[in-house]
Amino acid sequence: MVSSSASTVAQYLAELGEDRRGEISQIHQLCLDHLPQGLEEAMNWGMISYQVPLSRVPNTYNNQPLLYAAIASQKQYISLYLMSIYAFDGERERFEAAWKATGKRFSVGKACIRFRSVADVPLEVVRDALGRISVEKFIERYNEVRGSARKMKK
Repeated sequence: MVSSSASTVAQYLAELGEDRRGEISQIHQLCLDHLPQGLEEAMNWGMISYQVPLSRVPNTYNNQPLLYAAIASQKQYISLYLMSIYAFDGERERFEAAWKATGKRFSVGKACIRFRSVADVPLEVVRDALGRISVEKFIERYNEVRGSARKMKK
């Protein structure tokens, strides 16, 4: 499944094969247990999304809630999107160094970490990253970056 039309997390999980459902469920629970307060869980962009509600930041660049983290089941792997670390250079570098120090394979895309199994993931590194950036700090960073992009267009 590359993109799902499921409208709920339960429906999304039910669409997955048994093995993949177990893998995604573990990452899902990790997110629920360690993400900061103030996010809403939703199905958005065809994946399980943890996002800043539009009531907090109504004017986004795409009129969608700000994505903080997400989980997606791809055909050959699982993707974990951690926008919270990609928004801060130091956090991304810290995360990558901590992951690589575990000796586990580190495969990334433009904004995601890819892995075939939860056994391939240093869960303590992900757990730490999930809760390091508060929603307030994430919103502040979004506003800084969005403001600088507007200045560049002028």
